[in-house]
Amino acid sequence: MKKQDVETIVADYLKPVFGFALKRCKNRQDAEDLSQEIMVRVFGSLLKREDIDDPGRYIWTVAHHALSNYYRDGNKRSFGLSPEEITEGVTDGPDISSGMILREETERLQHEIAYLSSLQRRIVVAYYYEKKKQAQIAAELNLPLGTVKWHLFEAKKNLKRGMETMRLSSELKFRPIRFSLCGTNGSVGTKGGNSNFFRTALPQNIEYAVWREPKTVNEIADSLGVSPVYVEDEAAYLEEYGFLKKKDSRYLCNILLEEPSSAYNRLESEIYEKAAKIFANECFDALMSSEFWEMPGITFGGADSTVSPETKNFGLWSLIPYLAAQSGEAMIDQSVSFDEAATVRPDGGQNICYAPVWNPGIEPPKYFDSILQWFGPCWNGTENLILWQIDSEWSGRRIGDGYLSELNRLLPLLNRWINGGELSKEETADLISRGLLSRSEQNGELKTALGCIFIDGAAAKQALLSVGEKIREKHRAEFDSLRKTLSEAALKEIPEHLHTMKKFGLQFLFYCDGWFCLHCLKELVNSGRLKIPSEEEKRAMTMILIRN
Repeated sequence: MKKQDVETIVADYLKPVFGFALKRCKNRQDAEDLSQEIMVRVFGSLLKREDIDDPGRYIWTVAHHALSNYYRDGNKRSFGLSPEEITEGVTDGPDISSGMILREETERLQHEIAYLSSLQRRIVVAYYYEKKKQAQIAAELNLPLGTVKWHLFEAKKNLKRGMETMRLSSELKFRPIRFSLCGTNGSVGTKGGNSNFFRTALPQNIEYAVWREPKTVNEIADSLGVSPVYVEDEAAYLEEYGFLKKKDSRYLCNILLEEPSSAYNRLESEIYEKAAKIFANECFDALMSSEFWEMPGITFGGADSTVSPETKNFGLWSLIPYLAAQSGEAMIDQSVSFDEAATVRPDGGQNICYAPVWNPGIEPPKYFDSILQWFGPCWNGTENLILWQIDSEWSGRRIGDGYLSELNRLLPLLNRWINGGELSKEETADLISRGLLSRSEQNGELKTALGCIFIDGAAAKQALLSVGEKIREKHRAEFDSLRKTLSEAALKEIPEHLHTMKKFGLQFLFYCDGWFCLHCLKELVNSGRLKIPSEEEKRAMTMILIRN
């Protein structure tokens, strides 16, 4: 049945049903509770069913069944405001000052009216406090009269529920969740990374409330045990920036929220370790045994041109994660595009927001504490000069909300220096502080050089990438098998409406994948093949400058 027809029927029967209940219940509060229970059941059934030929007969059948249940429950507990305190049926002409609502209850109502949605608040204020007729309210809000009556009826129920919730506990009635981290896959906008939108528990828990199924503001508020007034503005803001989607009056999560099980986390860690063990060790061996260190077009930072064991160690800290992230691009199955999966935000950002939730008792993935200190891989720059880098537990902290604006300022300076141009002392010091340039003393003279690895030209870049591509091709079948196992398990862990976002990321397993880079470095550090860098080296490590 159409909602408008149902609203009309329910509005017509509100007062008769209340009268029916009032004659048969022990008190007015029980009568109101019973009549509300009857009409809520009726409203839901009439909306869903098409086989009710006689709504009146159906309403009285429901009423008698509800009354029988009431008689069986002699200890029925009632609470909230009585009909006199809120309204006499749904008739017009309330008079607060005449005693229908006592002064102390009016004060409670003024405080607890916040439990209502914005539309219900407008209707209740207009009806009880501005003393407007229902027909006038309907005209002003451009609503059917039956809708106004229905909202007044629902407002009583919601106010009672809100008052009871507030009396029983000031805490949320459910166990609040917390994002384990909140990341950004893509470009940030003027408001910065996605974590800036989720600094408090409320937006995080709104997302979680609508993670699996869409809900209205009131339904979200009920699940959180808070007033809709706190939910509606926050939900509207999250929708504005693309973190929620809204259809009709219901919101649905639009971030890659995940709540993995212990079994999945163990599987993920096992698969990453297997893939990293193969790739990292063979990559290390291939680089150490090759002529790569003398190859034209690649320099390793610092003014000293000799290639020492320390130079190689410093270089491998950048080269191995670079190859783990960038080699083998032609082998990637990119059936889901970034534009399909990402959200365009009004502040100019385009990205996928991802946020795992690890509950108490759930075993986190291996190296989870390390990934909390991780950022990247990132590669940004101009047409001819690209900076690739990762921040990790071993490196300096260089990537943050102002990262892109900093690069836009620093890379032109660096490009000028590479091409023989002059820099001021302040500009030189700025580049040195960020590890892009280094300064050392040689024969009593200060020498300035690039601080990070520099790959100059397409030929040198391709020679480096070919090292990783050969390893990937050699173990392609094994990597594909591991990727398939993990992808199938990952999709089972999240709701279907988030599969496009997840599938986009799964395409890059063991490629442009921060977890894979981390596991590769951990494999080599744990085995002692990579040595922990010095404090001076940390400024420039896991950072490569590329000129096309």
